[in-house]
Amino acid sequence: MTALAVASFLLAPQAQAQVPASPGAWASFDWFEYSGRDPHDAAGRPGQGEYANPVLQGFYPDPSVTRVGDEFYLVNSTFAWFPGIPVWHSRDLVHWTQIGNAIDRSSQLDFKKLGLSRGVFAPAISHKDGVFYILNTCVDCGGNFVITARDPAGPWSDPVWLPDLEGGIDPSLFFDADGRTWIVNNGPPEGTPLYQGHRAIWIQEFDLAKLRTIGPRQMLVNGGVDIATKPIWIEGPHIFRKDGWYYLSCAEGGTAEGHSQVILRSKSVTGPYVPGPRNPILTQRDLPRDRAMPITSAGHAQLVTTPAGDWWATFLAVRPYEGDHYNTGRETFLMPVEWVDGWPVITRPGQAIPYFADRKGLPAAPTPAVPASGPFTVRDEFDGAALPPYWMMMRNPQGNWFRLERGALVLDVRPVGLADFGNPSFLARRQQHMMASAETEVRLHPRKDGDSAGIAVLQNDEYWYYLAVTARGGGLQVSVLSRTGGKQPPGLALGAPRTLAIPAGEPVRLRIDSDGESYRFAYLDDHGQRNKPNWIGLGSLDARPLSTKSAGGFVGAVFGVFARSGE
Repeated sequence: MTALAVASFLLAPQAQAQVPASPGAWASFDWFEYSGRDPHDAAGRPGQGEYANPVLQGFYPDPSVTRVGDEFYLVNSTFAWFPGIPVWHSRDLVHWTQIGNAIDRSSQLDFKKLGLSRGVFAPAISHKDGVFYILNTCVDCGGNFVITARDPAGPWSDPVWLPDLEGGIDPSLFFDADGRTWIVNNGPPEGTPLYQGHRAIWIQEFDLAKLRTIGPRQMLVNGGVDIATKPIWIEGPHIFRKDGWYYLSCAEGGTAEGHSQVILRSKSVTGPYVPGPRNPILTQRDLPRDRAMPITSAGHAQLVTTPAGDWWATFLAVRPYEGDHYNTGRETFLMPVEWVDGWPVITRPGQAIPYFADRKGLPAAPTPAVPASGPFTVRDEFDGAALPPYWMMMRNPQGNWFRLERGALVLDVRPVGLADFGNPSFLARRQQHMMASAETEVRLHPRKDGDSAGIAVLQNDEYWYYLAVTARGGGLQVSVLSRTGGKQPPGLALGAPRTLAIPAGEPVRLRIDSDGESYRFAYLDDHGQRNKPNWIGLGSLDARPLSTKSAGGFVGAVFGVFARSGE
């Protein structure tokens, strides 16, 4: 694995004084190092002319991709994490560099106290005449909207709301050859739904100059490719045109193991649309559940062409370590698209999504400075003007509670906990591997007993583990706290706190390791052994409570630094 020193940029501290900091209480983090690998890495690395899946590891779901000339741009869902909607750039669809976040100002959207799996769902990016568009739905925080930018790195505009799409999600734009623009989205069917998960796909014309819907709305698909089978959650629609046909590509089957992608086509943009003969065109639900190193829950695809005219698809899928348990979230994968008798095919029946696959003519591109796939180590030294764009917080920032100062990340110790559905002093990056480690060095400057700082692995407000250094009786203690369910209050997880032999303000190294099925916790406070550390283990906890299967929702686990005031 290659260690990288990462320049800091793009997530600058924001002053929004709504919650006061605890006077005089703060914690500094000298650095943060993330390292990871996966079981399939043992099989080797991509050979000459191959690429590796997933192309974006960790919690990067619902990919939407567009091409502008020789450049590709991609966005993902982030729900109630802030900043939201990462924007990526690539020249080969394989190597991606994050260039910004489309939602990076609290004036754009307010996630309030929403659960972490609410907020921004399934963005769709497109481009026309020098303008980039992202359509999105802020679930429980405003509805459907469009934002625009001349530069995909930002800044992006404030939202323009689309009230005609009320009750729907997953809007996207289609630019027709005649100059007209159309918007398609998932919405409720006409009349009363016939069953749970009964949805429809709708189309309406869109005024690109005024950024508003115009004319009547029309239903294109009722339920799915075959309403008689009661298909669920037809969603994520995209229209594209090829050889005189309008193709409508949609996800179907929900976001779990039954997920899939289906295709329909028509001679008119407004239909009628006829399902293809080989649906679904992408799924893994027809493979044995007990296969080795499975990739499951594949769907939510978008097709794109290369400058050479080849067709590819980005889509989401997951990599469980046991059953349907996975902590890395829904990730971004890539596969070539084959055309058979006028219809696209991504996977054939029984075909497994490959970890290593033929690049099939994709151009060569340099490895990104910050890798997003494969085994790697990334170390943040906190010596820049702002944090890298992959760092996030829970919901909109409430107050100016973090800063970069003298080569360290400083957090104010505030009375907001990880379980409070608020905006705690917690900054995090994604867990991107099954076998992962997160390590940091913290210096706690408390004001009173109970003030704490440390490192946490978190799935959402109700499911997390926290390795804490806590002020107690004039000294410091280290312990592991947890919450693993909405009815369970946070509490000690691995025995009584242990007293440290150093005073407050001195550095303590903390480490969380994952082997896929468990998390292990350790600390180090021996100044004389920095070059040859003797880690003191506190024990391990089951990883499954922090899996999406157990915790619910649509996000993945993150590692981060945290500070909180005491009783």
